[in-house]
Amino acid sequence: MKKRVAIIDPLGAHGSSHHYYLYGQSIGLLNNKFEVRIYTNKETENPNIPGLGFYTFFGVLFSSKRKIFSGIKYLLGSLYSILHARINGYLIFHFHVFHSDFFVLYNMILVKILFGRNIITIHDVYSFKNKNDNIHIVEWIYKLANIVITHNDFSKKEVMNLTDIKESKIKVIPHGNYNLFLESRYNKTESRKLLNIPENKKVLLFFGMIKKVKGLEILLKALIKVKDYNQDIFLVIAGKSWNNDFVNYQRIIDKNNLQDYCLIHNNFIPDKKLPYYYLSSDLVVLPYREIYQSGVLMMALSFEKAVLASNLQPNKEMIKDNHDGFLFETGDADSLADKIITIFSDKDKLDTVSKNGAILAKEKYNWNDIGSQLIQAYQIL
Repeated sequence: MKKRVAIIDPLGAHGSSHHYYLYGQSIGLLNNKFEVRIYTNKETENPNIPGLGFYTFFGVLFSSKRKIFSGIKYLLGSLYSILHARINGYLIFHFHVFHSDFFVLYNMILVKILFGRNIITIHDVYSFKNKNDNIHIVEWIYKLANIVITHNDFSKKEVMNLTDIKESKIKVIPHGNYNLFLESRYNKTESRKLLNIPENKKVLLFFGMIKKVKGLEILLKALIKVKDYNQDIFLVIAGKSWNNDFVNYQRIIDKNNLQDYCLIHNNFIPDKKLPYYYLSSDLVVLPYREIYQSGVLMMALSFEKAVLASNLQPNKEMIKDNHDGFLFETGDADSLADKIITIFSDKDKLDTVSKNGAILAKEKYNWNDIGSQLIQAYQIL
């Protein structure tokens, strides 16, 4: 089997930083002497990585307000992409799955018809939008997969509980860092000026899509207690609401007079502005109720920012409390508040944890090693 893989990814840069994952994956594979092509949409910028084939056959996939038109674009984009790769001798097809639906199944059936091999990386075992995915579609997706990749042991167990898949088909390969893509002309002071954040504040950052499972209300309730101990605390909320009405959080803010302690940017944050939020922060907080893996956590570590996360199993698999990150009791606002107060009472400890987290991201989660692990998975096909 030739050493080449086609990454078919309709999502790309739409609404998230997922495209950086694709670029990192590609670099890791290319550096391990594997040929790589990415097939995605026109929202996703060509990274101009030497040796990478880059195609945008999915076009402006998300431009239509009518789902039927988007669906047609998706099906045609998949058909063109998979046929193009297969005609050019690509046998291995790698898909990234955030929820299991007909479109994922369509792609995998098409690959099988063309005698290809399906590799799927499972980002979310269950969709946070709809946990009632058609079980028959889910089962067929896993049956058609030659290899299933999860980012941690927790997700692996969830997949095994969901289907009767053989354990030998599942490979645990972690989410890589963002170190290769972090560029900014500004430091903390300049970034705070750009975002109108007071220079003397202790800044907490909640970043990313605001989903119900991400527990922003837990952080806001913790802030009520924290501000009574530390008047310099300041929370930055940056991200677009997703199937969720921000008015629920605004009520907590208004009711408890938190307006002077918050900066709210309830919108999608474009790539060029993303670094300013992380650079402005002292502590990135992930008060999640549920998670399978977190790009925000990895982004924070890559920016050498300390992370305070709920003690869900996927987070515990990545960071150790008080060593390269901080953990609190999931869903407990008092536990979160106490932890924030403790963290800001010891600056040396905070600095040490920040540095240890950056080392962890750079050494354990570098894309060259991940590329090597991916190739090992491909070679058993």
